Amino acid sequence: MKLTLTAICLAGLLTAISFAAEDTEGNPGPQRPNILWLTCEDTGPHLGCYHFPTAETPNLDHLAERGTRYRFVWSNYPVCAPARTTIITGCYAAAFGAEQMRSQIRIPQEIDLFPSYLRQAGYYCTNNAKTDYNVYREGEKDADCWNECHNKAHWKNRPQGTPFFAVFNFTVTHESQIRNPHELKRDPEKTPVPAYHPNVPEVRHDWAQYHDRITEMDALCGEKLIELAEAGLAGDTIIFFFGDHGSGMPRNKRTPLDSGLHVPFLAYYPPKFRHLAPEDDHEKGVSERLISFVDLAPTVLSLAGIKPPSHMQGIPFAGKYAGKPRKYLFGFRGRMDERHDLVRSVTDGRYVYVRNYHPEIIYGAHNDYMFQTRTTQVWRELYDQKKLPPEQAFFWELKPAEELYDLSDDPDEIVNLADSPEHRAVKSELQTALYENLLAIRDLHFLPESMMHERSTDSTPYETAQDETKYPIGKIFDAANSATDRNTPEEAVSRLLSDVDSAVRYWGAIGILVRLADTAGSDGTSPSEETAVLYQHWKSAIERLLCDENVSVQTVAAEISGRFGGTEDMTIAAKKLVEISRSESLYTVWEALSAIDTFVTRYSGFSEEILTRDFPKFTGRAATILPKMMKSLKNRWNEQQ
Repeated sequence: MKLTLTAICLAGLLTAISFAAEDTEGNPGPQRPNILWLTCEDTGPHLGCYHFPTAETPNLDHLAERGTRYRFVWSNYPVCAPARTTIITGCYAAAFGAEQMRSQIRIPQEIDLFPSYLRQAGYYCTNNAKTDYNVYREGEKDADCWNECHNKAHWKNRPQGTPFFAVFNFTVTHESQIRNPHELKRDPEKTPVPAYHPNVPEVRHDWAQYHDRITEMDALCGEKLIELAEAGLAGDTIIFFFGDHGSGMPRNKRTPLDSGLHVPFLAYYPPKFRHLAPEDDHEKGVSERLISFVDLAPTVLSLAGIKPPSHMQGIPFAGKYAGKPRKYLFGFRGRMDERHDLVRSVTDGRYVYVRNYHPEIIYGAHNDYMFQTRTTQVWRELYDQKKLPPEQAFFWELKPAEELYDLSDDPDEIVNLADSPEHRAVKSELQTALYENLLAIRDLHFLPESMMHERSTDSTPYETAQDETKYPIGKIFDAANSATDRNTPEEAVSRLLSDVDSAVRYWGAIGILVRLADTAGSDGTSPSEETAVLYQHWKSAIERLLCDENVSVQTVAAEISGRFGGTEDMTIAAKKLVEISRSESLYTVWEALSAIDTFVTRYSGFSEEILTRDFPKFTGRAATILPKMMKSLKNRWNEQQ
C-alpha cells in the first residue's frame, strides 16, 4: 500500500514532537496552554495504537507513543448531532430533551456553550468547521460561541500572544465516505469482519474502504501536527485526538453498544504542561480511566484554569479542577432521523448493560440514510432469505428488554448474558448505576417528543425537566420500566392506562404494543392467531386509549389497532392517524406518520391525501424527518400494489 503523503506527514511529526520538548526548555512560552482538538467522523478504535491488525495510522500511532492512549472512551451517543451537543454543553443531550437526530431545542439563556467561557477568559476559539448542535440560545446561531467557525477557521488568525482553542474536524471517515466511489488500497479478503456482520464480499468491501479512509484521515492529522510544530507551538499546546462515535457501518453507528460508542482518544501534554495531565497519565502511556464526551467541556475549561459551571454534568479528567475517575460510562439512543427508539446503556469498562424501552422496535428499523450503505442492504436481504445465524439475525428482530455483554470474552457483543444466573450481581450493579444516572440528570426522553414540547410551551425543555409538577420523572420512569418488562403482570400494565399523567398512560399503551408485537413473528410484523386473540383481550382498553385526551396516547393506540386489529379496527385507526397528521405540531405529525408507516402495507384504504402530503410550513433541522418518513410511506405503499 502506497502511503506517500502519510510517510511525509510522519517524518514531519517525528520532528514536531521532538522540537516540542526542546522548545519548552528554552522558551517559557504562555502561562496557559493552547489546546488543539483533531477530531474525525464515524471512527471506532481501529488504529494501530489500539492494536487493530490491519490499521495503517503512523501519525496517530506516534502521537500515542509520545502521549497517552485512553483505552476506554465512550461518545455517549452513537450518532453525531447528540454526541456533539453533549460535547458543546458539557451535559448529556437528554437533559435538554436534545438527543433526537436532528432537533432544535432552546436552552436557558444562563447556560452557555463552553467555547464562550474560554473566550470570556481570553482564549481565541476556532472551529473548522462542523457544528451540528441540537441546542440553541434565543437569538443565537451555532457559530456564535466561536471567534471563527468555517472551513478556513484557524488558530493562526488569533491576535499575537493570545492562547487558542482550535478544532479541526475531518470528514473523510464519515459514513457517506464508505459507500462512495473509491479504489481500495487494501485487500478486502484480509479485512476483519465482526461476528455480527455476514462475512460476504459487499461487507468486506465496505469495511476495507472504511479502513482506507482512516489511513487518509491519519495523514490529515499529520499535516496539522506539522503545521503546529513549524509555528514553534508544539511545546505550548495540549493535543486531543478522538472520533465522534463508532464507525459508520450499521450496528456501529446509531447503536448504543460498545461497537457504536467506543472511540479512539489520544492526549498529548507537552513537558511544560505535564502537571495538568491526570496523575495516571504521566508514565504509563496507556490510561484505564473511563472517559465520555460529557467530560470534555469541563476538562477543557479545567485545563484553561476555569472552574466548570455547576450545571455541567461531566467530570474534568485533567487540569486544575480534575475530579475523581468515573466508575461508569453511559450511552443513549433516541430518534435516529425519521425512526424513533429509546435505549439506554452503561459500562464499567468490562461489561455493557443495555435497557431497551422500545423492545418492539428492531435495531435495524428502516433508516433511509443507513440503508444507502451496501452492507445494510445485503445484510437485510440475507435476513429475508433466512440465511443468517442468530447472532447476525439479532439486528433485524425484536429486542430483548435487557442485554448484558462481557467485552473481555465477547468484544463483538453477540452473547447476551442478561438472563445468566452467574451474572445476576453484575447486571444488578450496572442496572442500578444506569437508573441512578437517568434520574440524576432528569433524562427528559421518557416523554414522547410531542408531549415534551407540549409541556414546554412556557419554558425550555430543560426547565420543564427540572420542574417536578411538569415532569414527575420517578413516576414516569417507573411506568416505562414496568410497561416494557415482559414479565410485568397484566394487571400492573392495566393500572398504568388510567393514571392521571398522560406520560404514564403512554407507557401503558406501549406495554400493550410490546405484548402484541411479541405474538407477531420474530420482527413483530406478521400477526398470528395468537395476536388476534390477544388483541380482542385488550380491545376495550385500546378503544378507550383512542379517545384519550393526549394525542401521543391516541397515536400509540391507533398504531396498535392498525398493526394488529381487524379490517374495521384498521379503518378506524387510519382515519384517526390521518386526522392527527393534520396537526400544527411537527412532532405530532411525525408521530402519526410513523404509526401509519407500521401498517401501510397491511391496509389498502389510505387516501391519496396522506401519500402525497407535503409540509412546507415546517422548517428547520427537525423538519427534515418528514420527507424521509413520506419517502418510506410511498415506497412501502408501492411495494404492496
